[in-house]
Amino acid sequence: MNMYNWIDQVIHDRNKKPFPLLTYPSVQMMYITVKELVSNSLWQAMGMRLIADQYDMCASTSYMDLSVEAEAFGAHTVYGVDEIPTIIGKLIETEEDADNLRVPEVGEGRTGICIDGVTKALRLINDRPVFANCIGPFSLAGRLMNVNDIMLMCYEEPEVVHKVLRKATDFIKEYIHEYKHVGANGVVLAEPLAGILSPALIQEFSTDYVKEIVNELQDKSFIIIYHNCGNAVAQLLPQVLDTGCHAFHFGDHVDIKSILENFPKDKIVMGNLSPTTVFNAESPKAVRMATQKLLFQCMNYDNFLISSGCDVPPDTDLDNINAFFDTVKYNYYKRSLVDLLM
Repeated sequence: MNMYNWIDQVIHDRNKKPFPLLTYPSVQMMYITVKELVSNSLWQAMGMRLIADQYDMCASTSYMDLSVEAEAFGAHTVYGVDEIPTIIGKLIETEEDADNLRVPEVGEGRTGICIDGVTKALRLINDRPVFANCIGPFSLAGRLMNVNDIMLMCYEEPEVVHKVLRKATDFIKEYIHEYKHVGANGVVLAEPLAGILSPALIQEFSTDYVKEIVNELQDKSFIIIYHNCGNAVAQLLPQVLDTGCHAFHFGDHVDIKSILENFPKDKIVMGNLSPTTVFNAESPKAVRMATQKLLFQCMNYDNFLISSGCDVPPDTDLDNINAFFDTVKYNYYKRSLVDLLM
């Protein structure tokens, strides 16, 4: 599939299909736990297929699990039965620790499970692009060094941060290359930690490394969707655009309409209904209202694709998800009828 053509098609399609980061609720359909899901490639592939069968999205995506890559480096991972795994503690405190940090082989830890899950999903889903998921370099470094510590070290010991980022970026490139090799159409690169940096710091410690990844791996057969749900991302648009990506996904802490007003029309902008306070906490009626409000604000921007602000939690009521899709379908269908009558 020519993914540059896919981007153009999405932008020019008047009857757009949504693209929420929707995978974890598949555990409800398969009657398994999140712990079972993240540890088994067959469950992952089956879950992606079930979601694709149930919901008419413009693409399919794998599971956003930002612990996978750090765990492969040796970080301590905490598993809950029905919670997405998290990283605790830190691997790196000193420059010596950074020098001694071993870069894992792709396939170590659960990276092999995730690659195998996407490989299997590609056999089951052939009516839309399939995207893998991967953490961004600064967000990975933050999990290896501790989030609070890395912020301080960007000022006090930037050379240590760069040493970790170099190793993180080298691993991420190899990891994404393997997704590309097995046939994925692209990857969602999650870089949320960079969304709280200043413009100068995000350029130095995130954008330059992301750009290196994009320049090496992105082509007409494989694109990188940049995800950042940080609070300050609206002030970082020049640096975000400098990554070289063609599609961007933003969280619910920003005004997506103001981002659209300042974004190139040939770049896809996705977002940004809250996965927690809307999808997970509200009633189907409230989800319909929130969806309709966001569509009303942004539907006339051709490069807007409605989505969740981040990954939808595993225990989200399926009636809420159905309400979201039904509302999107109705609103674009109504617009199509208006176009016919004009």
